[in-house]
Amino acid sequence: MSSTPTRDAIMAALSTVQEPELHRDLVTLNMIRDLQINGGDVGLTVMLTTPACPLKGHIEADVRRAVLGVPGVQQVEVRFDANVRADNRISGRLQLPIKNIVAVASGKGGVGKSTVAVNLAVALAQTGASVGLLDADIYGPNIPQMLGVAHMPPPQGQKLTPARAYGLQLMSMGFMLQPDQAVIWRGPMLHSAIRQLFTDVAWEEVDYMIVDLPPGTGDAQLTLAQSVPLTGGVIVSTPQDVALSDARRGLAAFRQLQVPVLGIIENMSYFIAPDTGQRYEIFGHGGAERAAQELRVPFLGRLPLDPRAREGGDEGRPVVVAYPDAEISQAFRDLAKQLAAQVSILSFRPDPELKII
Repeated sequence: MSSTPTRDAIMAALSTVQEPELHRDLVTLNMIRDLQINGGDVGLTVMLTTPACPLKGHIEADVRRAVLGVPGVQQVEVRFDANVRADNRISGRLQLPIKNIVAVASGKGGVGKSTVAVNLAVALAQTGASVGLLDADIYGPNIPQMLGVAHMPPPQGQKLTPARAYGLQLMSMGFMLQPDQAVIWRGPMLHSAIRQLFTDVAWEEVDYMIVDLPPGTGDAQLTLAQSVPLTGGVIVSTPQDVALSDARRGLAAFRQLQVPVLGIIENMSYFIAPDTGQRYEIFGHGGAERAAQELRVPFLGRLPLDPRAREGGDEGRPVVVAYPDAEISQAFRDLAKQLAAQVSILSFRPDPELKII
């Protein structure tokens, strides 16, 4: 007759299971919740650091293996929940319900940065995370068009109400401009506008605020880094040498501003001909990954060149929504998981304020 497993025995077994990204065991990380034992049946909840965890299946397999190794255990039910850790500098300085702020940047225009920011944000929201998208390109705001939103809801008292689309909370200067109106502002006005897009908006709780920066390394980047605590930055590049040179400058700017670099994304990495299935590397291939290795930052992944991404932006339907089964949509979902993992890793470092990757 088999003995009934004890809580201590099960927790001891779970203490051998490592969180693959954080390299610490699940018990030490306090990720085990609601442990229930009913004879030989064991149920438990693993509290992930993000609903976009890329290694959820790996963790589940390791938990099952460990618990089934305890004498008397016959069946294991593994449930999952998630709690995204907050960058406490944000609430400390801005008193906003925003846990993490991630800036998406590029060293030059024309690399698809806004398309990447929009689809990354939507892909994160599709995992169950609460996501905001802030269009910080004051001079050329186009995120509202890319998400098919023309107007904001009415204000709430003294605060603006963010628009909503595809599970996102959305704010942009584009809502406050006429279609043909040009913004001709000097630095102080730009600084005030970017800060107000955070502080004068009635944001609901946000796990990840994705900020689409204008291209280059100018006033907007400096203003954002000085106005709000950035959890980290992402660089978008294409494979060719000229774009990579500009990406390196963007990365250097983040480092100079003491913003951790969460990784590099290679956009327009290759093209798959729809009629033949043949792959063409129009702009070269692998340059962003090599740059990430040289600069010692994570390489988050690559995206194919797909005309449907451009069409989705023009029509206000992101490609991850319009064509969920497309290769590019899967690539965006994988990128979203890798980005969330990097934010989680950073949140467990001893001094995230001072750490520069």
